[in-house]
Amino acid sequence: MKTVGDSRVARSLIRRLRALQPDSRRRWGTLTPHEMVCHLGDAAAMVLGVRPCTAPVRLRRRVIVKWLGLWSPIPWPHGRPTNPSHDPKVDGTEPSDFARDLARAIEGLEGIAAGRNVREPAHGLFGTMSVHDWQRWAYRHTDHHLRQFGL
Repeated sequence: MKTVGDSRVARSLIRRLRALQPDSRRRWGTLTPHEMVCHLGDAAAMVLGVRPCTAPVRLRRRVIVKWLGLWSPIPWPHGRPTNPSHDPKVDGTEPSDFARDLARAIEGLEGIAAGRNVREPAHGLFGTMSVHDWQRWAYRHTDHHLRQFGL
């Protein structure tokens, strides 16, 4: 299974992120490319403890839900509402400078890949998370949104 803990996988995602353009056309969803980059940056910043987790997340084991969402080959559904603190149209970071926002998203991905500063103990849907789980989540989450723009 691919995770950003594998440097080849992380580099591949970063190449795909760098191929994204502000005018890339989306295949589904409502985020613009720039909003998506801000969303990825906010989500990674939360995992790394740089951005506070605003909604309380209960520490609970959700073995089946986590396995289905992270480790099964089932694609993530389109159109699922995001955490408002990661939604640039609600409480997330508003797009400003595309290159700077893209660099922040890549920096967050690299931080999760390194695994040293992962601070968040749980995901709202998947429950308690290990560093390895977050590295898998970072791959699935980033890949999901890159596919949104055909990358």
